[in-house]
Amino acid sequence: MTRNRLYLLLALGVSVSYGWLAWASWHTAHQHDFTPCLFKNATGIACPACGTTRSALLVSNRRIAEALWVNPLGIIAAVILLITPFWLLYDLINNKDTLYKSYKKAENIIRIKWVAITLIILILINWAWNIQKGL
Repeated sequence: MTRNRLYLLLALGVSVSYGWLAWASWHTAHQHDFTPCLFKNATGIACPACGTTRSALLVSNRRIAEALWVNPLGIIAAVILLITPFWLLYDLINNKDTLYKSYKKAENIIRIKWVAITLIILILINWAWNIQKGL
């Protein structure tokens, strides 16, 4: 993937994510039983990422312990959503590619078999925990 394509996808992804969080925040304020998860709405079973939106919203309200309980992925998502726009702007203003280089390094690390397997196992554990909690 080229630098420009990555930066475009990240900018679009961050924009859509902030829109999603705003939409979900409005809905949860008006419907207490609202869940934005398409998988859960279709199957009745929590997906591996169920609670990520609620967790990210809790992080934005500085309720970190609750966010960690709902879904640890929300904390990771919130940090990424907070840092990425500034990192993108830094690179674009200074004509650098630090974010792109970091992305390529992370991609290479995730391609290491034991790292990928560990991450998959952690996601599966999180999924089982989501189901057990009744998310």
